Amino acid sequence: MAAPLIEQSTEIAATPDKVWSIVSDLKRMGEWSPQCRKVIVRGGTVKLGAKTINVNKRGLLVWPTTAKVVRFEPNKQIAYRIAENHTVWGFEITPTDTGVRLTERREAKNGKTTKVSSTLVDLAFGGNDSFEAELEEGMRETLVKIKAAAERG
Repeated sequence: MAAPLIEQSTEIAATPDKVWSIVSDLKRMGEWSPQCRKVIVRGGTVKLGAKTINVNKRGLLVWPTTAKVVRFEPNKQIAYRIAENHTVWGFEITPTDTGVRLTERREAKNGKTTKVSSTLVDLAFGGNDSFEAELEEGMRETLVKIKAAAERG
């Protein structure tokens, strides 16, 4: 069973608008994420309902996924549902006194993913617990890179 929620946050000394410009540009996800190497936005525009094709990599394994943007509130949040496993990934921007808190999360409704996904996680990724620990570490890495980019200006 998948964790219903995995999330990590970081404080960033930048405006919500600056952080939004980074996290809402899904084509740049390959710069931040250690697993998602490339995102192609179908139609070219990121908006509510936009669909993407994603290329993921872990070691020698490479696999595609597709997603649909299911939350899109400029300067606040963006989230997309992965068709292959039904999880929702996204970012939330919360203003603070010194900038923003950026939270990345993965939601698995009722702790469930698809049978195909859970089988592949068991066979190819060493089981759910180690895979989710890897996802959590990947979130930390992603947030460190986004923070550095936003604070560079």
